[in-house]
Amino acid sequence: MDGNGRWARKRGLPRTDGHTAGEEALAAVVRAAAARGVGWLTVFGFSTENWVRPRPEVRHILSLHRKIFGRVDEMNANNASIRWIGRPFAEKGARTPVYVQRAIQKAIADTAHNSGLVVTVAFDYGGRAELVHAASRAAGTSADVTSESIDSNLYAPDLPPVDVLVRTSGETRISNFLLWQITGSRVYFTDKPWPDFDAAELDRALALVSGPR
Repeated sequence: MDGNGRWARKRGLPRTDGHTAGEEALAAVVRAAAARGVGWLTVFGFSTENWVRPRPEVRHILSLHRKIFGRVDEMNANNASIRWIGRPFAEKGARTPVYVQRAIQKAIADTAHNSGLVVTVAFDYGGRAELVHAASRAAGTSADVTSESIDSNLYAPDLPPVDVLVRTSGETRISNFLLWQITGSRVYFTDKPWPDFDAAELDRALALVSGPR
């Protein structure tokens, strides 16, 4: 979800306003994805590298994630469930504040009964950290580390391979996101910053996999 800061700067607004607009865009995309029968939507909310940002900006982003995980009624109305991936709360180096942990746990429990869209929010997440985690656990349980043992030790082993990776705001880099899961994915590039990503953009991304691959 790149481009929140650039969206705000273009309008002469503080970066925090861009993040707020980005959270609202996410809510709209979730509604659009649910209406289109999308099965899985995984978004990069906050990376392991984002903790170095200015403290006021980090605090604002944390408050927005509590809001994201607080949209339980809206998720239930769309038959959507909330999931989370990131450094396990008890793992060394994990930094997710307790109040965000509680919001995550409550959202997961309160939407677990839904059978439609699965929205996974990556928070305190890094693709390389996930692979180190998976390889370490796999090595501890088996003499041989295989693709299968890595698969079964990822943060969310049931998360399916990615069909389409969306890169907003003109970004062309992977940004350490789902490195294991995107090996066969298509990539949709758009110059629009995340706050301007709408249902029409989602449709263009989905069109990449609407036919034979």
